Amino acid sequence: MTPQRGAAFLIPSGRITHMNHVHPAAPSSAQSSPLVVIAAAVVQDGRLLVVSKKAAPDMFYLPGGKPDADEGTLETLIREFEEELGVQPLEPQFLADVEAVAALEGLPMKMTVFEARLSGTPLPAAELAQMRWVSGREKDLHLAPAVRDHVLPLLRQRGVLAAY
Repeated sequence: MTPQRGAAFLIPSGRITHMNHVHPAAPSSAQSSPLVVIAAAVVQDGRLLVVSKKAAPDMFYLPGGKPDADEGTLETLIREFEEELGVQPLEPQFLADVEAVAALEGLPMKMTVFEARLSGTPLPAAELAQMRWVSGREKDLHLAPAVRDHVLPLLRQRGVLAAY
């Protein structure tokens, strides 16, 4: 089931947000426009897949990235997963639009998050430094604020993450 365009969703911060199927690429000259990011929460056996980038190997994010010009949301998700993990996201379902500060860039960000399964075994490639399957409660884990403050609480609320 694909959500209707314009459908309203409540995100953990309490803000109502609306789904949008196509996001334009973030303008490079307009600092007032948030960065646009498309990502997926992949949970297997109660653990969330997170990745780190070579530019910040100790900070973990959801897999995904910024859309290319005129690229649709799901096109971005598929391209990013193929480039960075060598797999495709299967049956992506809208989870939430998250507004936060991008951990690496320090700029406002709007991240559209899907839930998805994987077409195979992921392996980090391209700009990724590493990947981990986590519960989100690990002491040595540094998660990007959008994941820590918005996505993890939502996944816990839905009961899909391991309790430990």
